[in-house]
Amino acid sequence: MTLKDLYQRPGFLLRRTHQISAAVFETACASVGLTPAQYGVLTVLANEPGLDQTRLARALAFDKVTVMRVCKGLEERGMIERRMSEHSKRQMAVVLTPAGKKLLLQARGPAEQAYQRLLSPLTLTQRQQLIEILETLTQGLADDARAPFVPLLPPDAADTPAETPAETATATKPGVPRTPRTNTGRSAPAKRS
Repeated sequence: MTLKDLYQRPGFLLRRTHQISAAVFETACASVGLTPAQYGVLTVLANEPGLDQTRLARALAFDKVTVMRVCKGLEERGMIERRMSEHSKRQMAVVLTPAGKKLLLQARGPAEQAYQRLLSPLTLTQRQQLIEILETLTQGLADDARAPFVPLLPPDAADTPAETPAETATATKPGVPRTPRTNTGRSAPAKRS
């Protein structure tokens, strides 16, 4: 294998793209002091107040250790609170504090700037193609992921109904087929032969 071969491998390019994406985001959001992971947690909690840490982790495709570390940092800054869940005494519900809501509002502009900067080398058509390719790749290899991804969607967000809690529970059981979903919650296109 030559260096050119190495540098053109999808894994190398995806890792490098992730490094650049994180750097662009952190530069744009330096004024509010947020990382991409922290912004993701705040965004999910703004849409799903009182979510337990397990579902929060799955909604962002984080492992349990990562979500605990991110939540701990946000809690220390007074941006979130962890409380006993109303639904289960064994679960901790996570909610945004007023300071967390304010920080998320302050971060929306810089986060959008980061998004636009990251995609700036691409045409509008290339942007759409990139998202479609990445969704196809992540959906097609979802079973190989170390952390599960279970998107949280309001009932009217997708043309396909979101999974019910029962479907979500059975989707992770061995031998039980699940309906493939894209990152937007829509059913994944059928694989071509």
